[in-house]
Amino acid sequence: MQTKAFLSEQEVSHLLSTAKQLAQARNWGVAIAVVDDGGHPLGLLRLDGAAPIAGYIATEKARTAALGRRDSKAYEDMINGGRHAFLSAPNLQGMLEGGVAIWHEGHCIGAVGVSGVKAEQDAEVARLAVEELLRAGGNGVTAP
Repeated sequence: MQTKAFLSEQEVSHLLSTAKQLAQARNWGVAIAVVDDGGHPLGLLRLDGAAPIAGYIATEKARTAALGRRDSKAYEDMINGGRHAFLSAPNLQGMLEGGVAIWHEGHCIGAVGVSGVKAEQDAEVARLAVEELLRAGGNGVTAP
């Protein structure tokens, strides 16, 4: 029988607090979502100033990254590159930059999604939060 890595409650809290600190240092009102490998919500934080829709979009960006096993920007790039049929892909509602997959020993174990500012800024916050978790030694979590 195989074993499966997962994001612990402590790691989810670390991701949310790190992303919050990064966004607040830049005065960005964003929503931050963390999901597991199946796209199921593990944590959501909507900072002051973030629009209500940002919570939904952040969750969908994270879900798209986790289910697709790649950053959500890859889907946005595909569509912008002319592959419009991909808009009909089932269960992928967050095909916008800002969702970052989290990897452990070659397996995607979840994702972080951020929404509320420019797409590249959303992605920056998500990516830096994941990188900080890696530096902190989060249960052997690694970059892809």
